[in-house]
Amino acid sequence: QVQLVESGGGLVQAGDSLRLSCAASGRTFSSYAVAWFRQATGKEREFVAAISWSGDFTYYADSVKGRFTISRDNAKNTAYLQMNSLKPEDTALYYCAARSNGAGKYINIWGPRTTEYGYWGQGTLVTVSS
Repeated sequence: QVQLVESGGGLVQAGDSLRLSCAASGRTFSSYAVAWFRQATGKEREFVAAISWSGDFTYYADSVKGRFTISRDNAKNTAYLQMNSLKPEDTALYYCAARSNGAGKYINIWGPRTTEYGYWGQGTLVTVSS
């Protein structure tokens, strides 16, 4: 069982940076893959980035590639999403999710699928003003 708590959201201006954190409880977190999704008002939840248990494999949505970086510190049971060059279209509620199979193989396939993740946080709001 894993419980996830996101933090780090806030109101920023276009071009600014934010780092989101996903703190996990549970001794098995280090074996889980982690992903970030986001949901803007009136839109469906969309994939942002995913990382394997070891951190060796990552995958990004095209819309954030080159601007966002996903990482993790298994010693701290925490995953991160560093967001640079933020745009107004990045405004959304950002969710952290965990997948019990943490292997990185085919991360480009399973990574974006919400059904692959059995654990979700409550979300942290990111608002980017123009």
